[in-house]
Amino acid sequence: MLFFVLAGNNQSMKKMILLLVFLIVSLSVVGVLFLNTSTEKSNSDYLRIHIRANSNSDIDQKVKYAIKDAYINFLTPKIALCESKEDVTDLIISETKTLEALANSVLKENGFDYTSKVKINSEMFPTRTYEGYTLESGIYDAVIVELGEAQGNNWWCVIYPPLCFTNYSSSNSTSVVYKSKIWEIIRQFFS
Repeated sequence: MLFFVLAGNNQSMKKMILLLVFLIVSLSVVGVLFLNTSTEKSNSDYLRIHIRANSNSDIDQKVKYAIKDAYINFLTPKIALCESKEDVTDLIISETKTLEALANSVLKENGFDYTSKVKINSEMFPTRTYEGYTLESGIYDAVIVELGEAQGNNWWCVIYPPLCFTNYSSSNSTSVVYKSKIWEIIRQFFS
């Protein structure tokens, strides 16, 4: 029966059957994906960043955010080229001196005489939520940026997978456009 319908000249019937076959295959793939219950990430899948202010004074907290902005502008286009946590970690290690110099420059521009120290370390962190995304308490790898005595409140986020280093906009950057090849095929088929 299916062969008879496909062999006929009825184009709309052929398209409907092809669409039905496509939907069945798609639903099968989605079903297999949902059966895989090991989709949660473990702590070792994340690379966090903590910029620890010198103190909780207003001026130390303000410069912490200025350094955060400088880091986001510097790191976002570089992180966009990374494909794994290991790539990002290697990037941070190779750019450690540059990151320290960048923070020290912001500190100096704002009249501070203390400096920064950047390192990657595994540390215990409490449960934190960022824009609805919760990281449970535990030991995480993190880029630690210590400003001066590093006794103040910190700014934190996740470098990998990137939560804070995603919305890079610059006149020199190009927009990223995501396309679905399957959707393009379907649109071409029905047009």
